[in-house]
Amino acid sequence: MMAPSRTLWSSQDVETSEAFAHWADVVCDAFVGVTLRSGSSASFTGRIEHAALDGIGFVTLSASPQRVVRTSRMIARDDEDVLLANIQLRGRARLEQNGQVAVVGPGAMAFVDSTRPYALDFAGDFSQLVVKVPGNRLSRRSLTGATAVALDASGPGGVVAAFLARLERMLDSDPAAAAVLLPHAVELLDTALSWAGGTGRGEAPSAAVRERVHGFVRRHATEPGLDAAAVAAGCGVSRRTMYRALAAEGDSLAELIRSARVSHARRLVLAQPARPLAAVARACGFAGEGQLYRSFRAVTGMTPGAYRSRLGEQA
Repeated sequence: MMAPSRTLWSSQDVETSEAFAHWADVVCDAFVGVTLRSGSSASFTGRIEHAALDGIGFVTLSASPQRVVRTSRMIARDDEDVLLANIQLRGRARLEQNGQVAVVGPGAMAFVDSTRPYALDFAGDFSQLVVKVPGNRLSRRSLTGATAVALDASGPGGVVAAFLARLERMLDSDPAAAAVLLPHAVELLDTALSWAGGTGRGEAPSAAVRERVHGFVRRHATEPGLDAAAVAAGCGVSRRTMYRALAAEGDSLAELIRSARVSHARRLVLAQPARPLAAVARACGFAGEGQLYRSFRAVTGMTPGAYRSRLGEQA
């Protein structure tokens, strides 16, 4: 498998007087629509590198001091729903969102919800790794309380941050292994969101049940006999409690299982393009190739064959 293509921009490639204006455009292209203000009277310097794997973006940036703001008006024009996991590599960042403030130092991580206004301040030179995840790839439906919370480098959040940083480096050195590890990265982000949001520390019981159900389905989706009884038993709750917890966020167990199986199928098609679709269906828990075909198209909007062909064209 070829390494994901990388896009690189550096202030050294443009005139000094135009560097910050170019930087602002590049940041909007890499993330979401924002406004930027330089935080220093000195000449601006910046470098940003972007790579993507299966729809997950990895952006590494280093730059001079600045302020970044996303307003309600910008959200109305650009309603992209993504989670930004900001991992501080050097320097410090001050993040404000949803009435919360976090100061993030090296090795720590904080989350940003693109659907809500936020502000980021970098008082000095800094470096960050930002992992950009589409909202529909996360099991946690509400990010309230989970954004602008610093997960320190010395705690479990630091372990997740270190894993993501290592995964970003593997995109070039071992892209096949990175593709296999990517789903685990998304699961770790889900877990870190729960830590940031305080799951298990005063959050509604139904939310905790919902998190357990989502996690159980992700881990066991490839089992052919997975059904409501098995999920409820695996989560230690009654089926009624499980359905009530899922209904609170408009979730459907059948759709969760289907989506998890399709996600696994996408990874197999990516990692093993020559594998027959019938074998992919069996490995993902589908009853047969026909069910894989229908489910894959319902979730992704294309057939497995079309998805495979598209990947082949991009390689």
